[in-house]
Amino acid sequence: MNKMQKEKSGAFIVNETDSNDVFIPEEFNEEQLMIADTCRSFIDTEVAPHFEQIDKGDRALMRDVLKKSGELGLMGVSIPDNYGGFGQDFVTQMLAAEVIGSAYSFSVAFMAHTGIGTLPIMYYGNEDQRQRYVTKLASGECLGAYCLTEPGAGSDANSGKTTAVLSEDGKHYILNGQKMWITNGGFCDTQVVFAKIDKDRILSAFIVESDWEGVEIGQDEHKLGIKGSSTTQIYYNDVKVPVENLIGKRGEGFRIALSILHMGRMKLGANVIGAAKSAVTLSVNYANERKQFGTLIANFGAIKYKLAEMVIRVFAHESAIYRVSKDIDVLMDDYKKTYEDAGRAAIDAISHFAVEDAILKVYGSEMLDYVVDEGVQIHGGMGYSAEMGIERGYRDSRINRIFEGTNEINRLLIVESMIKFAKKGNYDLFGEAEKLNESINDLCEMKIEGGYYEQKMTTISHFKKVIALVIKAFTNSFKSIAQEQEIQNNIANMIMELYITESLALRVKKIEDTHNNASLPLYKDILDVKLYDAARIINKEALEAIASFSETAEDRIPLVNAIKALTDVPLVNVKDARRRIADKIIEENRYKI
Repeated sequence: MNKMQKEKSGAFIVNETDSNDVFIPEEFNEEQLMIADTCRSFIDTEVAPHFEQIDKGDRALMRDVLKKSGELGLMGVSIPDNYGGFGQDFVTQMLAAEVIGSAYSFSVAFMAHTGIGTLPIMYYGNEDQRQRYVTKLASGECLGAYCLTEPGAGSDANSGKTTAVLSEDGKHYILNGQKMWITNGGFCDTQVVFAKIDKDRILSAFIVESDWEGVEIGQDEHKLGIKGSSTTQIYYNDVKVPVENLIGKRGEGFRIALSILHMGRMKLGANVIGAAKSAVTLSVNYANERKQFGTLIANFGAIKYKLAEMVIRVFAHESAIYRVSKDIDVLMDDYKKTYEDAGRAAIDAISHFAVEDAILKVYGSEMLDYVVDEGVQIHGGMGYSAEMGIERGYRDSRINRIFEGTNEINRLLIVESMIKFAKKGNYDLFGEAEKLNESINDLCEMKIEGGYYEQKMTTISHFKKVIALVIKAFTNSFKSIAQEQEIQNNIANMIMELYITESLALRVKKIEDTHNNASLPLYKDILDVKLYDAARIINKEALEAIASFSETAEDRIPLVNAIKALTDVPLVNVKDARRRIADKIIEENRYKI
């Protein structure tokens, strides 16, 4: 496949991808690495020394540290230079987001400002709005917030009750309503606020300044984690919003909200990599210091299992993140050739990858939850103490499965989007499935042969066949799939395992083909274990789905036999592979693989 062609979201389910066509972290250029180092240095010097004080909810301190990051230019990585930013590509934005992700509550405040607090104006605003607001947001002169969620609305964003009524003189919208769970609410200068104009069915979006009359900021919420992040309710009482502060068109707010959620999911997927790598480092540091029964706990096989599994999941997720990030950059460049507005081109390119956005949000947040949970376990009783950084990481991780749409919503989105795109003709998922059904007995005879990578990619191709067969059988069995959320979860879990594992395999192959890397044997260990586990997961989820809607045991036999055959993989000595992976980071005493 030529990467200069427009990639279809979810097309990986039927397409074969060449490893030469994917971007891998080993290809970061010097400028990208310098930006990452600048972010890392800022966290080490300006943020980390204040972690404890920030966690006490010190609004003034958080505001001060955020402004310092703006003065250094970190808030302008994704902003074009004509608005005071650096105009970096999406891969670089994601790398910066990854590094910032290690900074606990600061990461949440920073990403809320640079993402959902700034980019709706950057992507959907007009030139005047960008000059008036984006320039100040990019420099840190102003700090931003995003005000969508309302009491009682939850995940149904368009059900909000906040209203905007045009004034008699036509110069203002009079805003009334209430927003909740507003990140940076306690100190923001600008707000992107969603409301319905008059009796519109669909939301519109507005820029509101916090010091305007009628804007009332509530107290900070007391939360399980991310305690240093200011999270408030905001009330609007007859707030006069100038008509020129309407973002985009009337009724375009819901589209803006959904598009920004796509962007937020993707960048959350990068954030969790930084948080996870930090947790791995904290865990191996402790394992290399703590002695039990006369030896370091790093020497115990049970601890090595945990450390290795943490690394495998981080490395695999990272592979997928930068794969799709480059796809987005390619599509952005393509769109910018035909779009009149570069901002719209950028957000449409990000939003295009709805399936991948949701996959990486769900898999990444659950990957981090696994990593910090095992990190606490490695620390034992000390992991439960607030003296240790892993305790903060554990608490702060939990929100990620709720942020940017709950994982439950996103699992449904993965399946529904893939089916919708297939029915639109973006790729021939159902045609491929029909061909497989016609020769379903032959699938049981398919062999895994060839060299190392041929075997891996054949196995991954088999996974695709399993998923196509299950989706086809599922959609044939129900007129409406919306009520079958348990089965959709089965399918979503299979799709996630496929995309993550394929991305990992493509990365490892490209490393061998293009890089002289001494760690290649360890990368193959990571791939061996991940592929072996993916086969088990896909087997279980597929059989569970089939059992949920096949009418009789006889109906199931051909499909069940095919699933079992296509997910049958050679045995792998996962114990030794995991020990080699763990020994590497134990030797390095940090996440370095």
